[in-house]
Amino acid sequence: MTVLSLYALQDVGVGALLLDALRDAALDSLKILPFLLAAFLLIELLEHHAGDKISRFFRRSGKAGPLAGALLGCIPQCGFSVLSADLYAGGVISLGSLIAVFLSTSDEAIILLAAEGGHFADIARLLLSKVVIALLAGYGVDLLFRKQTRQVEKQKTFCAHSHCGCEEHGGIWRAVLRHTAQVFAFVLLFTFLLTFGIKALGEERISTLFLTDSVWQPLLTALFGFLPNCAASVLLTRLYLGGTVGFGAAVAGLCTSAGAGLLVLFRENRSVRENLKILGILYTVSVLSGFLLQAVGL
Repeated sequence: MTVLSLYALQDVGVGALLLDALRDAALDSLKILPFLLAAFLLIELLEHHAGDKISRFFRRSGKAGPLAGALLGCIPQCGFSVLSADLYAGGVISLGSLIAVFLSTSDEAIILLAAEGGHFADIARLLLSKVVIALLAGYGVDLLFRKQTRQVEKQKTFCAHSHCGCEEHGGIWRAVLRHTAQVFAFVLLFTFLLTFGIKALGEERISTLFLTDSVWQPLLTALFGFLPNCAASVLLTRLYLGGTVGFGAAVAGLCTSAGAGLLVLFRENRSVRENLKILGILYTVSVLSGFLLQAVGL
């Protein structure tokens, strides 16, 4: 049955349905706009004033690299995944450290959950789950794939790329406004699409599309996570908040959601085969983690 036939059955105009969905999405999205602005301001200040110290700490972490990566990746932005991809391509950190950062990175998911209010238990569960997954996978990978690190002549810093939006690329406020506008646009878009889909197709069809209540859901969400920007974390968070995906499936998708870090990895690391191996590790660990979380009832 097509969407147009559903309109005919319900005797609802397409334009009216679109406007209704857009109004509801705009109202829901505007509620979190002030929080997004404040959160990104704090993050940009951290990057600007402590970026070099964090970069040196990461570089000197040695065998504690996966631990450092798992903890730093929890900060809600993709700057650390960009940094770790850069350092790994230069042979400074181990493969396990890189995997740990990628797995613990949640991009905008934490910010969105906090902005919605009343989801602090979900935030705690998400952070704890991702840190544990990142630690186990990071050290496990270093044991299985021992990679000799080397020092490189070019000293990379936290703001080595324009992805982080630091002051030298237009100022802190410009970066704050750009990130806020980008995430708000994604939130508005996906909220509108979900709202419109529910109104047009019904909750049952939407649930079927995303394999709701299916044990195989992490296989799908982990693929969504590979979208190389904050769109993946925004989409997965909205689906989780709406009850379309479960917690285990959401974690599986957010574990593969390394943001711009994946783009930097493929640009800076010349071994396509190695990059594909990294994607395979991320996907396998994420899916298995999602299955495990579902099995234990989290």
